[in-house]
Order: sequence, then C-alpha cells, then structure tokens
Amino acid sequence: MQDNKNSSFCQGKDKEQSVCPSAVCIDTKRVLDSCRDRDCFENARVYLTASGEEILANASNVRVRYAKLLWAYVGVSEIPFNCGFYQITVRYYIEVELEGCVAVGRSQTFKGLAALEKDVVLYGGEGRAISYTSESTQGYCDGYNLNNVSTNDPVAIVETVEPVVLGLKIVDCNCPCPCTCTSLTDIPEGIRDAFGEELVLDSDGAKVYVSFGIFSVIRIVRPAQLLVTATDYSVPEKECTAAQNDDNPCSLFRSIAFPVSQFKGTDCCQTPEPPRRSGGCSCGR
Repeated sequence: MQDNKNSSFCQGKDKEQSVCPSAVCIDTKRVLDSCRDRDCFENARVYLTASGEEILANASNVRVRYAKLLWAYVGVSEIPFNCGFYQITVRYYIEVELEGCVAVGRSQTFKGLAALEKDVVLYGGEGRAISYTSESTQGYCDGYNLNNVSTNDPVAIVETVEPVVLGLKIVDCNCPCPCTCTSLTDIPEGIRDAFGEELVLDSDGAKVYVSFGIFSVIRIVRPAQLLVTATDYSVPEKECTAAQNDDNPCSLFRSIAFPVSQFKGTDCCQTPEPPRRSGGCSCGR
C-alpha cells in the first residue's frame, strides 16, 4: 500500500534526532487582504446616564477623564456584482468617563456611551465549501446535528487600541447638532449593563459631543490548507532560571529595564485641555 503520509528523510542521521526540514500540510486561516487606518470621529454624541444628566445640568466646567473601548461589532457582507470583495462594518462602543465641577473645590464623575461606525472594502476571495467534522459526543444513529457544520466564508478581524480623546463640546438643547449622530436605538444588553443604570437617549438638556481618534488594523481571513516547511521538535538548550523571591522590592525594581521610550516627548499623545464654559450657542464647558 502506498504511504501518503508526509515524511522526511535525512541521510546519515538517526530519524529520532533529525531536524531536517520537511513539508507538512496544516489547516489554518489565510490572510487574503488587510489595511490599517487612523480614523478621526469628530463630534460624536455621548449618551449620558440619568445621574450624569443631572450632574451636567449643574456643572460649571466639564472635562473627559478617559475613554475605554467596551466592545466592537464586526460584520461582513458580500458586495453584489463585485466577486470576491466584501464590505466590513465596524461599530465601536466606547465608555466615556467625565468629570464636572458642581461647586468650588468639589467635582463629580459621570459616564456616557458613544458609538462610532466605519466601513471598509477588502478582498476576501471566493468559495462556497461546506465542512462537516466528527464529534466524540455524536453517535452514528444520533441523526441531524448542526454543530459539526461550517463553511469557509471569510471572517473579518479588527485590532485596535484604546481611543484617543481629541476634543470636547457641550451643546445647549436649543442649538443644532454639530455632527451626524450615530443612532443608538438598539444597544446590546451587555453594553447597557456595563453602566449600572439606564442611558438617556432622548435628553432635553445640554448634550455632550466628543471627538475621538482610533488606530486600527483590519484583515479578512478564510480557512485554507497550506503546505509549509517544518522541522522536528528539539529540546531547548537554555535552562530555566529560578525566580528570586527575597521580598526585596528594590532588587525587583532594579531588574526592570528603564522605559526610555516613555520619556520621548514625541511618543506621548496628550489630550488638549477642554475649553471653559462661555455664553451663547454651542457653549463649551
């Protein structure tokens, strides 16, 4: 019988000690297309909690303390009449914590939610293969089971970092919206629960708008079988070093490399100080 297994042969060496490269077939996800972007979302509406609405109404000055990415929805849809290309929709849900001055020497923090959305087009290839896999829990007579069925449809992956706050605006209720606001009529339940109280989506008071900067890398992958070069596993020559537990924090601190890059002024992104409150329409706080 013909041997169809991938194998390697090194003349003059023991097979168990062989480190010669051989061709092996692996099942993995192949990156078909990717892109990177730096998006500036200007004047995005921040929907506050009920307590945040009350603090904002009594605050004389407001600033952003931090912005944190809670979750991102990633959707892939095929573009009609353009075979192999897909539209990738990314929607970021960002938690924003603000601080308001409600009295002399006294401040209160409150939170809100911003939703940012973007679309990109990437090439994801073609293919409509359907895969069925074996499962140890499924018997021969168990019948129909959808858990072991999959397709080779492309999958989009988004990598990003925490958003950078670029600016803050407080707009009175009688002023027009300074941006094209992203609708928040359908907020995922997990996002709502992250705030501990209801978000106010139809406020009649002043509104908060924040500008964000987001760095992202987006790629589209598809299942594939690839033939790659591999070598046999070899035991590493480096021996493990035991951890020193002498309860001396200074010795541990001295073993940490000096963070030179943190002291370069060009590597530090600083958020501009928000403007103070002034009279008139579209006033800042």
